[in-house]
Amino acid sequence: MSETQLGVSENIAGVIAYFFGLISGILLLVIEKDNEFVRFHAAQSSVVSIAVIVLSVVISMIAWIPIIGWLIALLSIFVYLAIFILWLYLMFMAFKGDMYRLPVLAEYADQLKESF
Repeated sequence: MSETQLGVSENIAGVIAYFFGLISGILLLVIEKDNEFVRFHAAQSSVVSIAVIVLSVVISMIAWIPIIGWLIALLSIFVYLAIFILWLYLMFMAFKGDMYRLPVLAEYADQLKESF
């Protein structure tokens, strides 16, 4: 494992990228210029965070619809639980040193990584 601009090993920096979501993802993309492992996890963290924010807004808007919205709002508990489990899994994979790529979202992460 190599050192990063933060002075920690790359797997720890990868975990940090997910820990604070969009904030830590963007910060690490700006700070870390050389380490591709950290840059990928920072970009993927940012993309996943944006997707979760968009999903939350959509669920909030649908929740206002009588009956159907209430059902969706109730089911959203399971959606947020799945997101939390995914978040823990991504941090675990970064800690292991694995560049686990989420389907579809990893492609956007690659584009974001290249634009910073």
